[in-house]
Amino acid sequence: MNRVVPMNRIITVTPNPAIDMTYAVRGITEGASHRVPTPLSRAGGKGINVARVIHQLGYPVLAIAPTGGAAGQTLAAELWTSGVPHTLVGVAAETRRSIALVDTLAGETSIFNEEGQALLPDEWRSLTAAVVEAVSGNRNLPASVLVGSGSLPPGAPGHFYPSLVQLAHDAGIPAIIDTSGPGIIAAARAGADVLKPNHHELAEATGEASVEAAALSLIGMGARTVLVSAGSEGMLAFDHAAPGGYWAARLPEPLSGNPTGAGDAAVAAAAVALAEGINEPREILRRATAWSAAAVLMPAAGEISPRFKELEEQLMVTWKESR
Repeated sequence: MNRVVPMNRIITVTPNPAIDMTYAVRGITEGASHRVPTPLSRAGGKGINVARVIHQLGYPVLAIAPTGGAAGQTLAAELWTSGVPHTLVGVAAETRRSIALVDTLAGETSIFNEEGQALLPDEWRSLTAAVVEAVSGNRNLPASVLVGSGSLPPGAPGHFYPSLVQLAHDAGIPAIIDTSGPGIIAAARAGADVLKPNHHELAEATGEASVEAAALSLIGMGARTVLVSAGSEGMLAFDHAAPGGYWAARLPEPLSGNPTGAGDAAVAAAAVALAEGINEPREILRRATAWSAAAVLMPAAGEISPRFKELEEQLMVTWKESR
């Protein structure tokens, strides 16, 4: 699937990375003991998953993240083995773990995410410096898109994601932010080019019960495009230049599998589209929905099925007028 693509590299930033451990369990009984095979363990966190998908498809990418402790060493070793280009910033805090239990009998996935540990002020400055160097400091490897993905560890500066948006815009490139809580609001007010919440995160951040009202509120704050994973409704795209409605994309039938990395695959698709100069929200939505669906077919986050082109052809994409 890999191919050489004449494109500047995409930079992903993961402020709260993790070792992702995925267990396949044939049926889960609450309160019972379960015998499981060895889990699939790999470097994770949303931005690293995004970078892994981009790398899988042969596009240039660099993943940046802070790492610490024994788990951080494991994360670094796995990234090195996988071949995903990366810059890791050493920190004192132990890198967290994330556990996914995939019930292959029920077709459901339960995820347990450790919160992560606080970084020191100097460590935040070192992480920011690494991003600045990647975006603006290397003329031989210029950046095309800056992606900030995932939760923030406890005590993180509230301006971290807005600062990434500003850094990207100062360098003349778009910024994609995929986070939750107040970070979504802060990134919208900073003028993020693409925000990628799911419908639960969107409602929690904005306080709006309607997906449409919530997404439009982010547009009103300054976001240019909002991609929303909306469960059975598929994926929706709201854009500042199209206030009269939104685009919706979904497959004829939902797919069964592991949805853990579906949102990250959607972000990867949006980043690649922007890096290729594609700004039309309908086309970004089409790619993001297809890559997201293709991720569900894979055993763990950070990769997509070779069927992504086939799935893109099956999509039903429609324009919905505002209510």
